[in-house]
Amino acid sequence: MYKLIAIDLDGTLLDDHKEISKENIQLINKLIERDYEVVIATGRRYWSAKELTKTINKPLVILANNGSIVRETKKDRILFEKHLNIEDFRTVVGSGKERNLHPIIHVDNYENGYDLIVEMDIENQAYGNYFNKDEKRYKKVQSYLEIEDEKVLAVVYLGSKADMKDFYLDINKNYPNKYNVHIVENIRAAEALLEIMNPLVCKWQSLQEYARERGIKESEIIAIGDDNNDFPMIKNASLGIAMKNASKNVKSVADIITEKDNNKSGVAFELKKILKL
Repeated sequence: MYKLIAIDLDGTLLDDHKEISKENIQLINKLIERDYEVVIATGRRYWSAKELTKTINKPLVILANNGSIVRETKKDRILFEKHLNIEDFRTVVGSGKERNLHPIIHVDNYENGYDLIVEMDIENQAYGNYFNKDEKRYKKVQSYLEIEDEKVLAVVYLGSKADMKDFYLDINKNYPNKYNVHIVENIRAAEALLEIMNPLVCKWQSLQEYARERGIKESEIIAIGDDNNDFPMIKNASLGIAMKNASKNVKSVADIITEKDNNKSGVAFELKKILKL
């Protein structure tokens, strides 16, 4: 019997217009009403994930920044968080500068009105299409290397697949076990996105921690997603579901591939069948 359902946002619960369909909203509400634990597991920052899921209109647990921080939406209470060591942060930013790469820094400063730190104007081409033109929840600094008292959740680079893959390989070669690094490809902000976090951070590890606190076994977890940051939870959950539009990597470890994609309410369509709703 399943008790916890972890659902990714982009490319999964959200359609390509970044909206949740009526079918998916109805499905989430029904799951909550029937006492399923619904966890939104996303690479997005908490504020963004909360905004995008407010049409559900029920309290949720959001596992944000790929598990770097977990909050419940009713009071924005932090359940747990894992930051990047400041020296490790400086090391990887320095390596990026040697490649003329400019990251976006995700930090835990929700209550103070910002979640992102940048060095340049947000319209700069180095940031691709990452920012909306009306973005306000960011702080601009002279140099990332001067950051001392911020709780860094993730370092995010955007660029070509070739550049991101090369940097990914370089980090893993030169700094083994110091970071959790992955490349996300199913995005519109750029060809590829490289995310660098605390080595103990990934969606699956945070799901395991949350499930243990709730007395839920791994055999009672369903996970559904579409991109490479979903790979561990799709692979390790009792039932791992890949979206029809998922990456080849994710599909290769999934127990089920949805019949419909994210633009046709694939989440609701599949879970209704599985859970006989």
